[in-house]
Amino acid sequence: MSAVPEPSTPPPAPPRTVEVSAFQAAGRLRGFVVSGRWPASTLEWVKFLVVAVRVASVPGLLPMTTVFRVREELPDDPQPETVGVVLAEGTFAGQDALPPGHFAGHQPPGLLVLHPPSETRPSLPEHDGVASGCVLLPGIPHLGLDHRAGWVQADHTGTVTTMIGRAGIDPKDDADTAVLAMLLAA
Repeated sequence: MSAVPEPSTPPPAPPRTVEVSAFQAAGRLRGFVVSGRWPASTLEWVKFLVVAVRVASVPGLLPMTTVFRVREELPDDPQPETVGVVLAEGTFAGQDALPPGHFAGHQPPGLLVLHPPSETRPSLPEHDGVASGCVLLPGIPHLGLDHRAGWVQADHTGTVTTMIGRAGIDPKDDADTAVLAMLLAA
């Protein structure tokens, strides 16, 4: 009597990757399309920020410090696999300045701020053309969900001079996270 072979189960599918595509309008960076899946950890958000900062370091693409909002809503006529967008919302100062509490009505899952090279002091003096950025992933501390954040400095050649990710941050301890938290506060 011969044994009937057990049917083999296919190996599990590899996890979907986070894919990021920048888009611009009128020669200015307007945001990023996120495909595949959203970043699932602080480290993945910091890696997303590395891509965003590299794009922001391209001369002329980001003329001034800009705040970007994570939006889970799909754009009109999205490409397959699109999960959402990260859109430019405004600036910290000037005519496009966002007022305190701008995002209080519908708190986004994350905010980013990108600083162009003209508004970034490089962490290493031998680098120039370095842009920087910060991502704030707001938590609900009284429910045990800590605020998380990441900071990156990089240039358009791919050189990353700073990359930090932290959980359990107090937003007021850093200028970027303090301003982003102010935009979220009611």
